[in-house]
Amino acid sequence: MPLSEPDVEREPIHTRAIECRSFSRSDGLWDIEGHLTDVKTYPFTNSFRGTIEPGEPIHDMWLRLTVDREYVVREVVALTDKGPYEMCPAILPAFQKLKGLKIGPGWNRRVREALGGPLGCAHLVDMLRPIATVAFHTVGWSQSAPAYRERTEKPAATRP
Repeated sequence: MPLSEPDVEREPIHTRAIECRSFSRSDGLWDIEGHLTDVKTYPFTNSFRGTIEPGEPIHDMWLRLTVDREYVVREVVALTDKGPYEMCPAILPAFQKLKGLKIGPGWNRRVREALGGPLGCAHLVDMLRPIATVAFHTVGWSQSAPAYRERTEKPAATRP
């Protein structure tokens, strides 16, 4: 059910969109991808990029975690297509600190310790919570999916 119509006239200002997708890989791992965009409905001047037009992303960022059956992060890819500061792409290598971390109890705390404040990017860190949720919806559930079972089941050695 959508929200009710407001009682007053409104003007849209800002939209943040986070989309997460998951993929089963042929090597038995899973890729969990997040994409974040921030857009305004009006033009404004940015000291790094000049004028940012309505609908043009202020932030356009991507994050991929490759996880195993135990939810351990095996690979990390972080990209910034658009950011408001020159320093934005420079922080991306810090996200390699996620390798070896397990998604589960304490995940958010460990992420903050490794990438909080000036150690990371708040926008990419914001994506890690929904990415973790999608990982749980993917790894546990996909093991019952027909395509996954077909790849991982071994044929019987003897006839039944």
